[in-house]
Amino acid sequence: MSRPPGPAAFDDPGFAARIRARDGEAIRAVVHAYLPHILRAARGAGLNRERAEDVAQETFKTFIESAGRFEGRSHVRTWVFGIFYRKVSEMRRAAQKEERGEDIDEVVESRFDTRGMWARPPLAADRDTYDSEISRYIEGCMEPLPENQRLAFVLKEVEGMNSEEICKTLDVTRTNLGVLLYRARNALRECLERLQPSW
Repeated sequence: MSRPPGPAAFDDPGFAARIRARDGEAIRAVVHAYLPHILRAARGAGLNRERAEDVAQETFKTFIESAGRFEGRSHVRTWVFGIFYRKVSEMRRAAQKEERGEDIDEVVESRFDTRGMWARPPLAADRDTYDSEISRYIEGCMEPLPENQRLAFVLKEVEGMNSEEICKTLDVTRTNLGVLLYRARNALRECLERLQPSW
């Protein structure tokens, strides 16, 4: 059995055609040549060994699945590392999303009982409480909110827009809008609770 072609052969225009044709020897040669580099790059990107192996596997899985689209306009190494970069980005986004979800879960568990009711009911919001002093408290509590949370809250609670309109206005998904509103309401509630003794 002959050795698979090395990186020097990757510059041959015929090699791109072999990749497009999903030639087993050409595919194996690329994986053999770049797997150690991908693993090193993944570890350098701060991934632990297991995640580095996962991202390498996903990189080469995508490489093989999309081999028919490789045109050879860029070097095969550039193409493989482009796939790798997208896979690392996807993994990080998924990890951040999971982390944000865990933060929300902690807040929900601390604020609500097993029936989904407030563990400590929020302040009563009678019409009489909307005097100028309370309005200043609310405005003060809204100032530090991130712009997207503040805007979502104002459009929903002050302007009375429905969720569909707000999603179109802010160019967000319904799920994202729910998260924005939840975070804004929770931050406002916490701020107002801190201010309550001074009322």
